[in-house]
Amino acid sequence: MPPATSCRSGSYRVALKVQIAALQGEKERLIKEHHEALDAQKTASRELKEQAMQAVLQHEQALKDAQAAAEASSCPCCLEKLQLLFAEASEAGFPSQVTRQITLETDNLLWLVEILVNHRICDDFVVMRANQSELASLHAKLHVASRHTVSSITARLFVGIGRGEMLPSKDTRLLLLQVRLQALIDDYSWLQCSCRSFDRKLVEEGIGQTLLTLPLEDQRSILLSWLGRFLKLGDNCPNLQRAFEVWWRRTFVRPYVSQAR
Repeated sequence: MPPATSCRSGSYRVALKVQIAALQGEKERLIKEHHEALDAQKTASRELKEQAMQAVLQHEQALKDAQAAAEASSCPCCLEKLQLLFAEASEAGFPSQVTRQITLETDNLLWLVEILVNHRICDDFVVMRANQSELASLHAKLHVASRHTVSSITARLFVGIGRGEMLPSKDTRLLLLQVRLQALIDDYSWLQCSCRSFDRKLVEEGIGQTLLTLPLEDQRSILLSWLGRFLKLGDNCPNLQRAFEVWWRRTFVRPYVSQAR
């Protein structure tokens, strides 16, 4: 082969290799850009999906909060109706269906309390319940068979306070104990026998926890009153022995230990 022809052939091969290399580089660049576009699309799609899910969850939560607020607004009406039923049942010869209506209204209130507890907005209900002094005065006038289910509301509130599900003020806790504890003690044996959902251990722990958050003087007054009933009624009275022992140590043991040190 002549030298000129060989030189041209070599130049052609070099140029061809350069062109192939350039095309390969362009192909790789296009593939990379395609993958980057797909990744960006997936990221954008995932972000849009997350945003949509977040919007749905926020909407559902707003609906639940609105429902809970609506349920909370019906509590005063239910409590007022319960008081009217108690007033009717306290009279001689009241219709037998009044007892059924009291039970039904109690079930409605317990259902409302659970909704309020789930949304952490039960504190106002505790205030309303603690301020029902008129209902508490009517309580003793009814036969225990007609009234005992209402004490399950009080029991549920004590359980909630003990668990930290509701955080009423110190004054509200004290008022709840002063106004409702005696009625709960009076109905205790019936609650244990006739209410399937009644958990004695939880209720007693809740009452004890509620008591022990009060000033020592308030604890003393309530616990000494309880002790007299407990010695008389035994198992038909809430067992607050643990709370009593804690109060006793705080009042009589701890001060002397501190002085000794």
